[in-house]
Amino acid sequence: MAWDALLLFPLELPVILCALIAVGPGRVSVWLRAALVAVLMLVALLKAADYAMFTAFGRGFNPVADLPLIEAGMRLAIGAAGLGLAVLGAVSAVMAAVAVAAALWWATGVWARVGRSRGQAGVAGAAAVLLAGVAVADVGQNMGRFDLPAKVPGAAFTARVGVERVEKTRATLADLRAFATAAAEDPFADRAGLLNLIDRDVIVVFVESYGRTSLDTPLYAETHRPTLARAEARLDELGLAMRSGLLQAPTRGGQSWLSHATFANGLWIDNQTSYGAALASGRMTLFHLARAAGFHTAAVMPQITLDWPESSVMGFDTILAAADLGYRGQPFNWVTMPDQFTFAAMDRLIFGAASDGPRFVQMALGTSHAPWVPVPELVDWESIGDGTIFDPMAAAGDPPAEVWRDPDRVRAQYRKAIDYALSVVFDYAARRAADPPLMIVLGDHQAAEFVAQDSRPDVPIHVIGPEALVRRVADLGWSPGLLPEPDVTPIRMDRMRDLILETFSGQADGEGGS
Repeated sequence: MAWDALLLFPLELPVILCALIAVGPGRVSVWLRAALVAVLMLVALLKAADYAMFTAFGRGFNPVADLPLIEAGMRLAIGAAGLGLAVLGAVSAVMAAVAVAAALWWATGVWARVGRSRGQAGVAGAAAVLLAGVAVADVGQNMGRFDLPAKVPGAAFTARVGVERVEKTRATLADLRAFATAAAEDPFADRAGLLNLIDRDVIVVFVESYGRTSLDTPLYAETHRPTLARAEARLDELGLAMRSGLLQAPTRGGQSWLSHATFANGLWIDNQTSYGAALASGRMTLFHLARAAGFHTAAVMPQITLDWPESSVMGFDTILAAADLGYRGQPFNWVTMPDQFTFAAMDRLIFGAASDGPRFVQMALGTSHAPWVPVPELVDWESIGDGTIFDPMAAAGDPPAEVWRDPDRVRAQYRKAIDYALSVVFDYAARRAADPPLMIVLGDHQAAEFVAQDSRPDVPIHVIGPEALVRRVADLGWSPGLLPEPDVTPIRMDRMRDLILETFSGQADGEGGS
């Protein structure tokens, strides 16, 4: 999906023109033109949606799963560019679509009125049938393979994108049926002794937009690798053990909740439809199983600002959304609060409250979410208070609408935001070193490819805590420290639920063993 695709000559065009000439003006022509305009507009909208999805998420548009993203995209646009520009962009897009439809209606009318004899009409009709047959054969042979070179240099049957989306819809519905079956087959649902090798709190930290690009792309690695190295040295000096590897995330560029759900459910959830199916399936998440094992489970989600009804079936005893965390400072545009405040609030509300057992917490950080403007700085933890200390930072620098005019400035802000998030996470780990929780720190997905400059779906994962627990993940092939070896094999994120359960579970009390 690239702009140079617009330079391809559409081989459907001769079919359309020959058909219009063959039919000529009249009632049939009007219905033919209406059908042609409707089909061509549908194909154009699908291509536009494809381009948007590839730009943001590195994949094509799924008509079944992706329609809810329109609302999410609009909210992000409002946060990045402001309400006025976002509405102006939406209205402009609608007006552009109407203008294209009007132009198509006018153009088909012109061709339908082209003068021709009966013999010329017959020739045009025969040519339309012949070319249509070639188009059908090409679509059947190459559907979904848009990386193939065109059989005619500089030309292609581009409308096969419409047929491909019909096939994608059919395949998605079939996958959902299979998904429901797979969700019901869970070997851990009734197993005793789960997670009984963990004798302390567990914190699963999703670092927003933290991807492999931080390790491999020079623009980011020259900043983030030294940050990781410094944190590793500090945590090692404090007696903490660390191991790091890579995971394959189910999404890129956004939709963090798909990664959260994939990690927790142990199922590959890469679109909104399978996400809904997972919630409805009754699948025991990692947090259901942790709760059954005696942990108090919690979700700390500073970016949740609307109702979150699906959280009721995710296995959390306590849910802290943005309004529950006590932040009284100014938002950082779309980001509700700095990551450092989120950690401080978790300490106050989760670890500072009475509990019958250890806690098992999922937290999703927000500072490194687009638009990455402005980026806060670390402050003294004891001075965080209600968060108003961050107000001068929230008003600093250029607004997103200014920064996002320059891709290089966007990348620079992204680099700073990730560096801040990593600094906060490992500073928090150091603060807890005297009585360390088991921390599982991972990226939720890569940033959009134009920012990350890396098309791979891989994200880092770090396990931090006491040596006795951390060494148990050595069998996964993960490297000591916070910098994964370059040749480490990425693990699919949907395997993590079961790997955590297998790694940190022994035999149930009362069972024999060697």
